[in-house]
Amino acid sequence: MKARLSFWQIVNMNIGFFGIQFSFGLQQSSMSPIYKYLGADEASLPYLWLAGPMTGLLVQPLIGAMSDRTVTRWGRRTPYFLIGAILCSLGLLAMPFSPTLWMAASLLWILDAANNVTMEPYRAFVSDKLQPAQHSIGFLTQSAFTGLGQTLAYLTPSLLVWLGMNKDAVNGSHIPHIVIVAFMIGAVFSITSVLWTLKTTKENPLSEAELLAMRARPAGWRHALGDIASAVREMPSTMRQLAWVKLFQWYAMFCYWQYIMLSLSTTIYGTTDQASQGFRDAGLLAGQVGAFYNFIAFIGALALVPFTRRYGPRIMHSVCLALAGVAMFSIPQIHTPALLFVPMVGIGLAWASIMGNPYVMLAGCIPPERTGVYMGIFNMFIVIPMIIQIFTLPLYYRSLLGGNPENVIRLAGVLMLCGAVAVLAVKIKKPQASLRPLAETATQ
Repeated sequence: MKARLSFWQIVNMNIGFFGIQFSFGLQQSSMSPIYKYLGADEASLPYLWLAGPMTGLLVQPLIGAMSDRTVTRWGRRTPYFLIGAILCSLGLLAMPFSPTLWMAASLLWILDAANNVTMEPYRAFVSDKLQPAQHSIGFLTQSAFTGLGQTLAYLTPSLLVWLGMNKDAVNGSHIPHIVIVAFMIGAVFSITSVLWTLKTTKENPLSEAELLAMRARPAGWRHALGDIASAVREMPSTMRQLAWVKLFQWYAMFCYWQYIMLSLSTTIYGTTDQASQGFRDAGLLAGQVGAFYNFIAFIGALALVPFTRRYGPRIMHSVCLALAGVAMFSIPQIHTPALLFVPMVGIGLAWASIMGNPYVMLAGCIPPERTGVYMGIFNMFIVIPMIIQIFTLPLYYRSLLGGNPENVIRLAGVLMLCGAVAVLAVKIKKPQASLRPLAETATQ
């Protein structure tokens, strides 16, 4: 029987997610500019983002399945997200010193592989620790740390400028020094936050029956692949229905991350020349509005808990995606930097919901003993839309979208609205126990 955890225990358990998401935030805010600084063609940017979804597609289901059957003195999940955090820190340290485009793209593969080794065992770890009635507060707290980590990742270059660093100082590859320092800070956060979680939160010990059952199962990656195949065949209907929702929302988010800076550089500063001051200013502005929507996600994730409890994760997710759709569609119409913060409220609420509510819907329909493999497979519903986006957007970027990054952001808005409709068709199991309000949980 799992013990009911206090709010602060849930917070400590999820702090490691802060470092993981700081790393992801640096990728989202800085990789397209870094690629442009190193001479990438605008239309081919999606191809250079292939590392993330491909490593997610290959690594997360396999690591999730292997963590379900791992038995060590440190636990099932802990070895994976510790090793992943160490590798992630090393990748972050090396990335901003890339002298060539191919090296930056190669380092992104390593960095994403490390993040993916950490990610799904971490989600499974949270599910392992919590009673079903606490899944909502657990995953939405994880979503809050996603917002906090990415807020600071997006904002770090601007904070460094405010602290006195020269925003126009660059290295030999034209990469700003503020970006280099931001990646170094991310390397520190990546490892220290995971170490904090390991110090404060131990995995639940397995019962003797669970240990015997796990040891009786054949080990090795081939058998893990067999687990993945059988889990796909036996996938719950709720999970299959969520695949359509995630197709729309993640295709949209990848469009947004890849082209938001280029869109702002044209609408606000009238340039796409990577050597210009306007382009560097657009990078800072993109970081500031990105930090703001992630801060909204940080606050919104906790604020969503009572609404999710009352109206259910399906309705709340639909509302949040619809707000993001309207927000994204409106961004290219804005030509004043201060007004950009208004649509970021909608994007922030959607980001909070994306990182929390689908997992609330998922957790109630999968068998506990296969949490790792199903969390890994669920990630395939994130990376497959990204891969589709990478190989399709360049085909129509110039012909249908006019070679205009503003139109990519408009497309993202339309897709978010499609996701808001699709989620209404998802049928979910009733919660096994009523969800208590955040305030009640926090007082335990």
